[in-house]
Amino acid sequence: MSMVMWEKCFSHPQPFGKLRSPKFDPETFRDLLIQAIIKHDLPFNFVEYEGIRTVFEFICSDIKLPCRNTAKTCVVRMFNHEKLELQNLLNLVPGRICLTSDLWTSIATDGYLTLTAHFVDNDWRLHKKILNFCHMPPPHIGVALSDKINSLLFEWGIEKKLFSITLDNASANKSFVDILRNQLNFRGILLMSGKFFHVRCCAHILNLIIQDGLREIDESVLKIRECIKYMKGSPARKHKFYDCVAQVGMVGNKRDLRQDVPTRWNSTYLMLESALFYHRAFINLGLNDSSFNCCPSPDEWDKVEKISKFLGYFYEVTCLFSGTKYPTSNLFFPKIFLIQNSITEPMFIEWAYAKLHGKDSLELHGVHETLFSLFNDFDICYKEGSVSIKTEIHKYFDDERLDKKKELDVLTWWKGQQTRYPILSHLARDVLTIPISTVASESAFSIGGRVLDQYRSSLSPDTVQALVCTRDWLFDKKTEEDHINMDELIEDVFNLNIETAINSTQGTESIMLN
Repeated sequence: MSMVMWEKCFSHPQPFGKLRSPKFDPETFRDLLIQAIIKHDLPFNFVEYEGIRTVFEFICSDIKLPCRNTAKTCVVRMFNHEKLELQNLLNLVPGRICLTSDLWTSIATDGYLTLTAHFVDNDWRLHKKILNFCHMPPPHIGVALSDKINSLLFEWGIEKKLFSITLDNASANKSFVDILRNQLNFRGILLMSGKFFHVRCCAHILNLIIQDGLREIDESVLKIRECIKYMKGSPARKHKFYDCVAQVGMVGNKRDLRQDVPTRWNSTYLMLESALFYHRAFINLGLNDSSFNCCPSPDEWDKVEKISKFLGYFYEVTCLFSGTKYPTSNLFFPKIFLIQNSITEPMFIEWAYAKLHGKDSLELHGVHETLFSLFNDFDICYKEGSVSIKTEIHKYFDDERLDKKKELDVLTWWKGQQTRYPILSHLARDVLTIPISTVASESAFSIGGRVLDQYRSSLSPDTVQALVCTRDWLFDKKTEEDHINMDELIEDVFNLNIETAINSTQGTESIMLN
C-alpha cells in the first residue's frame, strides 16, 4: 500500500505502534481493499479469513471488513465507475480506434470473447484498454460473432471511430469480418470502404510458417532434445553434468537448460540456445559417461548453431510484433525484410520495397495508389481552408529522408510534424495505432485463467468481466508488462492452436480453441 493511499485512510499517519489512534476513513479503506482483491486475484472470501480480520483489527479497531457478497458488489460498482471513465476517454480520442479480439475457453468450458481498443490520445501516447471480457455462447460462427461485436461497439459508442480489427489468421474469422464490414459500410463508417479493416495477426502467421518448417526437423535438433532428456533423467545424471560444467570453467553459472515442447517452436529455439551455451559441458559429459551416447558431433553442433541463429530472427521479430506499449504497424515491412534477408542472404541487397520488386513494379505502384487513396479520405475529413497545388503527401515524398540507423520514437516525431503535415499527421497517427498482433487480447486470457481457476470456476460471467476489465483499467498505467519476460509476453501466440470446424447443421465455419 503506498504512503499516499495510507494517508487517505488515516488523517494523521503515525508509526506502526500508534496506528490505533488516527481518524479512520472507511470508504477509502474499502476502495483500497477492493483494488487489492482485483489486482492480486484474491478470492472474495479473503475478507472473511479469520487471520486477515485479526490483522486489520489490530491495526485499527474501527476497521470493519465486508462480507464476500458485499466485496463482490463493490467490485461491480468499481467496474461500472471505471467503465464510465473509459467511455469519456474514448469520446475524447482525436483519431480512429483500432480493435483486437479473440476467443477463449475457461476451465469450465465456457466460451469468452475479449475485445481490446487501441488508440492514440491528444498527447500522442498509445493506449491499450480491454473493453470487454464477456461470455460468448456457441455457436462461434460469423453471424453470431458479428452480432456480438456490433452490440459491444454500440454499447461503447465507438462504431463511428473504427479503423481496423486484428484477428488470428483463422479462416472462420474471414466470414465474421466480412459480415461486420458490410454492416459498418452500410452505415458509411469505414475509411476506403473497409479496405484496411481486417488485419491478420502477423505473429500468428510467423508461428504457422515456423511450425510448418520444423516438421522436417534436422537430426541434430533431435539429438539436443535427447541430451537434455538424458541429463534431466535422474538427480545423479544432473549432478554429473554440473560436475562437467565446473570442469570446463563454467562454475557459478545459473543458466537453466530448457526442455522444449515439440509443438512450440519458441521452446525449441530456447532449448537450442541453452544447449549451445553448455555445449562444451555436453562434450565433456560424453567423454566421462559411457552411457551418454547422444552427444552431437562437431558438424552437428555447427548445424544446431545455424538453426538456432535462423530461428532467432523469427523469435526476435515475433517478440517485437507482440508489443503493446509502442506502435507495431510501422515495423512490419522492415522486420519481414530482415527475415527475408536471413533466408536469401547473398541475393537480398537493400531493405526497400522498390529494391524487392523493382522501381516500376506493379506492387510498388499499388502501394502508392493505396497511400494516395487513403490520404484523400483523410483530406476530406480534416482539411481546413484551401488546398495547395503541391499536396502534403508530395511534399512528404520530396523531403529529405531520415537516417534509418537512428533510433526514432515514431509517435513523438509525427507529433512534432503536425504543423508541416496537418492532414498526413492524422493519417500517420491512425495507421500507427493498428496492432499487427492479437497479443493484447490474448494476454487477457492469462488474467482470465487466474480469475477462473479450479477454485473459482463458478464465478458468473458478469463478475469475471468486472474483475478482468477493472484490473486492466486500474493497473495498466503502472506498465506491469514492461517487466514481463519476453517468453511470457508471447506465450499465448505460441500456445495458440486454432482449428476450423464445419457446423453440421448450419454448414458454416466456427472457431474452436484448444
